[in-house]
Amino acid sequence: MEYDAGSCDVAVIGAGHAGIEAALASARLGLDTVCFTINLDAVGNMPCNPAIGGTAKGHLVRELSALGGEMPIAADRACIQYRMLNLGKGPAVWSLRAQADRREYQKVMKGTLERQERLRLIQGEIVEIRLAEGQVAAVVTGSGAVWRCRAAVVATGTYLKGRTIVGDVTADSGPDGMHASGPLAECLRGLGLSLRRFKTGTPPRINARSVDFSKMELQPGDDDPEPFTFDGETPPQNRAVCYLTYTNERTHEIIRRNLHRSPLYSGVIDGVGPRYCPSIETKIVTFPTKTRHQLFIEPMGLGTEELYIQGLSSSLPEDVQVEVVHSIPGLENAQIQRYAYAIEYDCVDPTELRPTLETKKIPGLYGAGQFNGSSGYEEAAVQGFVAGVNAALKLLGREPMILDRAGSYIGTLIDDLVTRGTNEPYRMMTSRSEYRLYLRQDNADMRLCGIGHMLGLISDERYQRVLEKYELVQREIARCEAAFASPTPELNAFLSEHGQPPVSTGVSIASLIRRPQLSYTSTAPFDPARPQLSAQVVKEVEIQLKYAGYIEKQLRQIREFHRLEEKKLPPDMDYNAIQGLRLEAREKLNAIRPENLGQASRISGVSPADAAALMVYLSST
Repeated sequence: MEYDAGSCDVAVIGAGHAGIEAALASARLGLDTVCFTINLDAVGNMPCNPAIGGTAKGHLVRELSALGGEMPIAADRACIQYRMLNLGKGPAVWSLRAQADRREYQKVMKGTLERQERLRLIQGEIVEIRLAEGQVAAVVTGSGAVWRCRAAVVATGTYLKGRTIVGDVTADSGPDGMHASGPLAECLRGLGLSLRRFKTGTPPRINARSVDFSKMELQPGDDDPEPFTFDGETPPQNRAVCYLTYTNERTHEIIRRNLHRSPLYSGVIDGVGPRYCPSIETKIVTFPTKTRHQLFIEPMGLGTEELYIQGLSSSLPEDVQVEVVHSIPGLENAQIQRYAYAIEYDCVDPTELRPTLETKKIPGLYGAGQFNGSSGYEEAAVQGFVAGVNAALKLLGREPMILDRAGSYIGTLIDDLVTRGTNEPYRMMTSRSEYRLYLRQDNADMRLCGIGHMLGLISDERYQRVLEKYELVQREIARCEAAFASPTPELNAFLSEHGQPPVSTGVSIASLIRRPQLSYTSTAPFDPARPQLSAQVVKEVEIQLKYAGYIEKQLRQIREFHRLEEKKLPPDMDYNAIQGLRLEAREKLNAIRPENLGQASRISGVSPADAAALMVYLSST
């Protein structure tokens, strides 16, 4: 029996990484917000790897910090080991990854939601979204509570018609044994949204007391770890270590012998899995000549003996999983505490969404996270933030926040989803960005803090600190360009020691720093007027000096990008009436309805010739 449970401005469906950010952003912008979760014990859960960040994902978390999101704050409170990845490469791909204490992270996030003003956190399954005059008007729980609302954010993760699979054993279930959300999927279909079926999976979890770590390679954290937040109150500490081991030919032979029992190859699994995070079965089949695969043994937290085997995702039967695990060095006697499983779930075709993450068909309905076809906690969190912010801004009568791909990885992720769509779970990678030398993790505060401040999510004091930081950076770069070192024997000996040719005339400090093998720090003895600067400022100075030419080239490309983005396309444009467009281009343009010429040119099926035809048409109207 239904009853009137009350009203709110924004209803957020789900309290995973997307739902958390959506709910907090909406409430912090002044909207009365209710966040619904199937189970309060699943708030902020990490059903897969207990870690935050990683290649490109660390960029997303740093950008979220710059905008005023919560994940970086919670990560710095709950993470137990920090490692900066890709330091052997250029700064464009440096990415922070940190191992999290899973339960501590949940505790931090749940407490944050519970203490947030204008936000109510409620256990209840949303089974229906109701419309009035074509717009979102209410959400209904399975117990009959009708909550009137003006906007809703769907952040259902892998719960939407979730089905877990281990061998030939299947169950209608969300992650970690939570019950799935079934009726809402049918409701969304009934509202006209196009849903599809995706899949992801997890590896076995084992008891640390049954592991022989002497057969593995130690993976310690960084000596001087960096936090995700730009101005964290306390520096991060490494309180745990990870280990590295490998599969072997025996492991592979066990898997090959049991492929007929794998749901991936027996037809039990229908959903499309992530290409860049495949199951161990897929790895063995795809790379038949590879003799071993890396496996990272990672702690689930400080208060548990449970370990996560990163790289061993599987849906093989339990008895096969035991045999596979026991074939791996150091795991010969490992006790499995949780068996690996695959999970299938429903998600929306993201081309149904606008860049604000509002659905095109239903005003006031937003999508975020895995519901939008992405994978990963970080991808989910940033989409939740964007959806929550834009839902609030729309109700406040303010202009939407649209992040473009030239200004952030968040913008790249969303543009890829809503413009190009995805036929598999989307994962963020640095290679997806054309502007990755500019979109580094270290300068996310420079790029995005102004937007967070304009929204009201970054304080005046914090924004002022960012402005002062980059004023110091520019001042020091100018000083290094103007300061010169004399061609002394000491300088030439220093250059020779670092494999650099000697100098016969004075040389600027900036040109010394730009030389290979030299750095801002190593050149200090020849720069007596150097001021005392923070490590963050020093890093920015060095990167901007060393890569000045490349960065300027990228900035020119960004200016051209913005020129095309400024050429707006009318929302009611009849692409069938434009001469010179191919049939495929007309179909794609009519379906996606791009907002500008730049977005139109990135649609799969729209050729450069089609974009030129659009340009001619716009010029003639």
